[in-house]
Amino acid sequence: MIVETGHFALVLALALALAQAILPFVGARLRDVSLMRVARPVAVAQFLLVATAYGALTYAHVVSDFSLVNVIENSHSLKPMIYKISGVWGNHEGSMLLWVLVLSSCGAAIALLSRAMPDVLRADTLAVQGLMGAAFLAFILLTSNPFARVADPPWQGRDLNPILQDPGLAIHPPLLYLGYVGFSIVFSFAAAALIGGRIDAAWARFVRPWTLAAWIFLTLGIAMGSYWAYYTLGWGGFWFWDPVENASLMPWLAGTALLHCAAVMEKREALKVWTIFLSILAFSLSLLGTFLVRSGVLTSVHAFASDPQRGVFILAILVAFIGGALALFAFRASALPTGGLFAPISREGALVVNNLLLTVACATVVIGTLYPLALEALTGDKISVGAPFFDTVLIPIALPLVLLMPIGQMLAWKRGDLLAALQRLRAAFAAGVVALAAFGALYGAPALSIVSAGLAVYLVIGAFTDIAQRAAQGNALARLRGLPLSAWGTSIAHAGMGLSLLGLAATGWGVEQIVAMKPGVAQEVGPYQVTIEDIASRAGPNYAETYAVMALRKGGETIARIEPAKRFYQARRMARTEAGIVTLGLGQVYAALGEQHEDGTLDARLYYKPLVLLIWLGAVVMALGGGLSLADRRLRIGVASRARTAAQPQAAE
Repeated sequence: MIVETGHFALVLALALALAQAILPFVGARLRDVSLMRVARPVAVAQFLLVATAYGALTYAHVVSDFSLVNVIENSHSLKPMIYKISGVWGNHEGSMLLWVLVLSSCGAAIALLSRAMPDVLRADTLAVQGLMGAAFLAFILLTSNPFARVADPPWQGRDLNPILQDPGLAIHPPLLYLGYVGFSIVFSFAAAALIGGRIDAAWARFVRPWTLAAWIFLTLGIAMGSYWAYYTLGWGGFWFWDPVENASLMPWLAGTALLHCAAVMEKREALKVWTIFLSILAFSLSLLGTFLVRSGVLTSVHAFASDPQRGVFILAILVAFIGGALALFAFRASALPTGGLFAPISREGALVVNNLLLTVACATVVIGTLYPLALEALTGDKISVGAPFFDTVLIPIALPLVLLMPIGQMLAWKRGDLLAALQRLRAAFAAGVVALAAFGALYGAPALSIVSAGLAVYLVIGAFTDIAQRAAQGNALARLRGLPLSAWGTSIAHAGMGLSLLGLAATGWGVEQIVAMKPGVAQEVGPYQVTIEDIASRAGPNYAETYAVMALRKGGETIARIEPAKRFYQARRMARTEAGIVTLGLGQVYAALGEQHEDGTLDARLYYKPLVLLIWLGAVVMALGGGLSLADRRLRIGVASRARTAAQPQAAE
């Protein structure tokens, strides 16, 4: 009965999504307030219905209801409870339901937190959200029904893909979807602005918090996915330029550009057309990622589906929304006002250069990802575009961008003094040069790692230079307390980028070895020695594993033990590598097992990775900076409402 309730809730949610798409839009055209205000309760009700459906599917997984095809294909009664819950979104149908749940929650959030918005803007925004919800709900019900039954249920399920049975999967997809789908709000705001023909600083103030929230979640989602791949796949890598990985990077780059662009628009009412375009682009790239994952055009550990029918349906959604938004943009953009003017040497000018570099980087990733697919579709030829291409093209873009970030922070709005900004960054430049020399003396090579590390230190110091100089004027503690949270957020986010860059630079100093190890014989890996002390077997809840106990020594002293393993999942008849990792400061020693031979030797991958944790720590710091900016009173929901209320008596006088 619970399963049927969930299925019926999805059907009702589709009906409400259609109502949300049509009634407020018509009301906005007729200036009928009652029709426009229908959108708010309908959006909340749609979310509650989708949440009911998602709860029903989760219940079926938790109780191992093998009358559902989705549970049969992706669960097992012996699977740990955390993987029963995370397994709900570890498949195509469940992940699409999670997508729609997040999409409907975005609509409900706008409905509940939009009291300060004009009725027309809110109605048009929620109408676009409703149209998107209707499209994806129709996709689920027609091609990807998670509540499909079988007439003769089996006693046991096929289990979840072993690669996905990891705590990281319980965190990565929800965060990623909150980022991906969070940009739908920005997309809807942009479409509403184009429909209404009005865009101003107030619009930017409404959009910016949603943009920032989506960017924070997407940053954390990408970082969690990278770390999950690093320790789960057993390859010791954190980014492989896989097309589906690129699909998450593309909206992040566009969203980062949009975030900076929206700040210019809010402060100076400039770059209006460009802000609208980036708002459309960020979510369009999220839709493109959805198509790549679920259309069957890719074969990847990240890909969920290979059904051409689903691919065609998603392609139709993609063409309708992206094509429709771009057509509306082309029709309306020329009518939008240009906004404020500024000098080339100014904070606005620096942010424009920032936008250009980020957009070129985004275009590079898009081309590198889609070109092989297009070439194969048109000619049948297969080519591989991987790390050499992306590194060659993106590094010359990324390094100038890092150099520019502190300089842009030091420039004034409208008209800045470049020489004065450079003089105030003397300490940051000096720290970068000292770091470059120190890393060069310590490691010697490669040159790119040395230069990148020096730039990373320069960026971290430069990020806080503006705050330090403000604090130096008068009572330092009082001035620091008086700084807006957005100033702290900007500095911390930029410093987080510097930390990640330092972690990436340190990959050039790591050690990788593929060796045949014998028990009791030490193997050098960087400054450490690894020795196999024992090889044994044990049983898990739904797997059997062979593991090795390895001692990690330095200078003859044992400092840690790690247990890399090979797991075999009987239901799926699949094996999975479980890496053994020990963290030493900000670095790690990493071991992954291969095959065991008759002579007692054991193939293994051994890695020494100095400063590797900075890659993900930097992403967390970036998200923290974004969170501080989001907490700034100027970005809080309701500030605009108070401002509008205060302005009404003045208008009446």
